[in-house]
Amino acid sequence: MDTPTPSPEPPQHPREVRRVTPRAALAALPVYAAGKPASEIPGLVAYKLASNENPFGAVPAVREALASFDGYHRYPDPAATALREALSGHLGVPAEDVVAGAGSLGALNQLLAAFAGTGADGRPDEVVYSWRSFEAYPISVGLAGALSVHVPNLPDGSHDLDAMAAAVTERTRVILLCTPNNPTGPSLRDDAVRAFLARVPSDVVVVVDEAYWEFQRTEGLVDGLELYRDFPNVVSLRTFSKAHGLAGLRVGYTVAQQDVTRYLRQSAPAFAVTEVAQRAAVASVENIEQVAERVQRVVDERVRVLRGLHELGWQHPETQANFVWLPLGERSEAFARLCDEHALSVRCFTSEGVRVSFGEPEANSRFLELCATFPHPSTMPMTRQG
Repeated sequence: MDTPTPSPEPPQHPREVRRVTPRAALAALPVYAAGKPASEIPGLVAYKLASNENPFGAVPAVREALASFDGYHRYPDPAATALREALSGHLGVPAEDVVAGAGSLGALNQLLAAFAGTGADGRPDEVVYSWRSFEAYPISVGLAGALSVHVPNLPDGSHDLDAMAAAVTERTRVILLCTPNNPTGPSLRDDAVRAFLARVPSDVVVVVDEAYWEFQRTEGLVDGLELYRDFPNVVSLRTFSKAHGLAGLRVGYTVAQQDVTRYLRQSAPAFAVTEVAQRAAVASVENIEQVAERVQRVVDERVRVLRGLHELGWQHPETQANFVWLPLGERSEAFARLCDEHALSVRCFTSEGVRVSFGEPEANSRFLELCATFPHPSTMPMTRQG
């Protein structure tokens, strides 16, 4: 039997290899730089002062709530009903005005997804905020498809509200007010923000980002919850990461009038806040007095550290947060290295400054000891808080 002649193979052409590339918006964005743990140095306890975490942790009731949880195989309540009701009682606001998110950053992303992106004409909406401020802002704004409008801080590290109002255009959809401002520290005053809001179109969403609200002690500072009652376009943005010591569980929330919250619920990712996070947050709210005690311990350390810096001749912006900003400019990296060599991690913003969280008393004392050895400018255009 004759063997069939095989068909000739088709000619092989080399396949064009192309690299996978992200969309243009992503390629143009900075990368978020999280605070790093301190280096392990023999003979020294390592302390992390780089991420504005609460060194005293969550209240005992949180640990009890997590220890008794056995619903890992079930989806969480997408509406976070129990958490919103707990916050309603604690804050004195309707539960319908509260929307939960995966940390305040997750809540912010929900807001940007609802109100800022690419307009119907194909052009980007604009989001106005002070700079330097929270370094996630440009990333979140860019990923939403919107355009960041940076307004430089005043010399004392605070928001220039006049310049921010002047930066508003017909394309402005959202304004972000970070108070206390991360990383520089100053807080906004109520009268100044109300005057600012009078100059802003009522259809522009104004977000009062209050991640460090519980650490403030000065009278007359802005309170987003008071503002949202008077201004339908104001959103208060808060978190359980800082004061409540739940940074690892990622739970935050917005408070706004229902003409805003109905869109936030629509833009929220399903099941964004886990059941574990919801239960921990509820337990924390139910033991708010213990949370306040932990916050006060941080505030007491803040007073001690700032007094020590003043005695050493250091100048810095006034801070109402759980951190202090050292505007060291080109010497920022040198100071960060000095801290790392002594088992302290701080957050260095290259060529701008260093942000140092108030941590355990031992960590704060070591920080002051290092400040005593490091040369620093004798004059800066900064206010001091004793």
